[in-house]
Amino acid sequence: LGWLECCARCLIGAPFASLVATGLCFFGVALFCGCGHEALTGTERLIETYFSKNYQDYEYLIDVIHAFQYVIYGTASFFFLYGALLLAEGFYTTGAVRQIFGDYKTTICGKGLSATFVGVTYALTIVWLLVFACSAVPVYIYFNTWTTCQSIAFPTKTSASIGTLCADARMYGVLPWNAFPGKVCGSNLLSICKTPEFQMTFHLFIAAFVGAAATLVSLGRCSDKSCDN
Repeated sequence: LGWLECCARCLIGAPFASLVATGLCFFGVALFCGCGHEALTGTERLIETYFSKNYQDYEYLIDVIHAFQYVIYGTASFFFLYGALLLAEGFYTTGAVRQIFGDYKTTICGKGLSATFVGVTYALTIVWLLVFACSAVPVYIYFNTWTTCQSIAFPTKTSASIGTLCADARMYGVLPWNAFPGKVCGSNLLSICKTPEFQMTFHLFIAAFVGAAATLVSLGRCSDKSCDN
């Protein structure tokens, strides 16, 4: 009976909302970082193969992609460490734990630590809003390309000539305007859309966008400490 009572007291004291938020944060960051890394690699391969014949045209783009991939490594490490710290802090500040161990006087250091976590989490939420918005950009570009391919595959759905339906990487700032060919049109574009590389990269960007959204939701939950109190 004593063992069961001890387990019940531990379960009551567990901050379930923080557990769910931390799990969602880990899932979202893993999905965003893993899929985002592979999607950037796929984009680099597509640009090299189909949109430019001159390495100097996309040399800067490759440097940017590699820089983002290194940032992804750091982001994943930071969020997993910070999520673990938030979860630990949630266990010690939940109202149920205070009821179990009785009333105690919170020190100034403890109050400052909790306020610091809340402030950092709010700042991370704002920064992640920008990440979430940026992760929607490649999804938009790939979706436009896929829509153009659908128009080429089913010409009866559009009044435009198939030869005028193109995907221009220069238009999105991916390549400079003097890049050659810079764009792919008609049946050539349709053949690209049918390749496994394009399909996989498109879906990886969608998954990264979903991961960014899940992380944003979890950060919003982690910044609200009142639910566990």
